[in-house]
Amino acid sequence: MARVHYLQHVPFEGLGSIEQWLIDHQHQITVTRLYANDAFPDINDIDWLIVMGGPMGIYDYDEYPWLKSEKAFIRACIDADKTVLGICLGGQLIADTLGAKVTRNPHVEIGWLPIQVNAQSRETAIGKILSEADQVFHWHSDTFSLPERAQHLAKSEGCANQAYLYNGKVLGLQFHLETTREGAQALCKECADELVPNTYIQTAKEILHSEPKFKHANQLMAKLLTALSQTLK
Repeated sequence: MARVHYLQHVPFEGLGSIEQWLIDHQHQITVTRLYANDAFPDINDIDWLIVMGGPMGIYDYDEYPWLKSEKAFIRACIDADKTVLGICLGGQLIADTLGAKVTRNPHVEIGWLPIQVNAQSRETAIGKILSEADQVFHWHSDTFSLPERAQHLAKSEGCANQAYLYNGKVLGLQFHLETTREGAQALCKECADELVPNTYIQTAKEILHSEPKFKHANQLMAKLLTALSQTLK
């Protein structure tokens, strides 16, 4: 049993399909809800950190002052050799703590869009799993640069850096594999103003009428979690 702690930035972006996988594998789950000013745990009390997504930017300190302490906590977990998974905003926060830059992406990506795993990464355990993805779920306007000594895993037509692996056990994803249809429905409601016609932006109808895509993405998330669980001490 692993002690898994996750950081949640807004009420409508929770663990998604990750929660059931953790329950099925009898892992202990704890949470810091940043929006509710929850405290961070002692890093000695956790084995695995998961950093979820959110609509804010990672430098919005005036509106979200807890971002600074969150980054310090993430960095402490990495330095303590914890397994760390960051999704969307989470991947950006991890990249920032590793010295990489987070900037506006040339394109906003929202909806089901393909990623391309580079040839070298297809030979790795994580890369093989990502290679099974036809289309993955995106909802972002910012992007991370690649942290120094991190392995680049994937890109998309509209975003050069979609995934990276650092030190074999810190995984940053720009896209979502954990999102369920219910989670996407909440995003479409809470962030409806972002659904404007554009090259890489789909409509709510296109996003939600894709039940097989949610199922396949969640299955890949489970495979990724299984692979990451092998890195736990």
